[in-house]
Amino acid sequence: MPNPNPSSGDPVLHHSSAKGGEFRVEREGKRIAELTYSLAGADAVVSHTWVDPDHRGGTLAPSLVAAAVEWARANGRHIVARCPYVEKVFSRSPETYADVWKR
Repeated sequence: MPNPNPSSGDPVLHHSSAKGGEFRVEREGKRIAELTYSLAGADAVVSHTWVDPDHRGGTLAPSLVAAAVEWARANGRHIVARCPYVEKVFSRSPETYADVWKR
């Protein structure tokens, strides 16, 4: 189901299964950003965030993290940040993510 991304106007798409899932942004049918996770009980273990080199430095990666956090909050999940980018985002503002960040 799409999640509107007010920063860039791109919808953040979410696909999930019993084992994990991904948040992604596509333009013209091409994937330009993704954040992947696996499930371990109530935890979502985020292992990877990627943005196409032509689109780096903008709002795509932060929007993926925001969508994952919103999903975790809505579904009573905690996020284990194995991805260095997500770890960096959470570490910069730990109070913002205290309810979902599992260290």
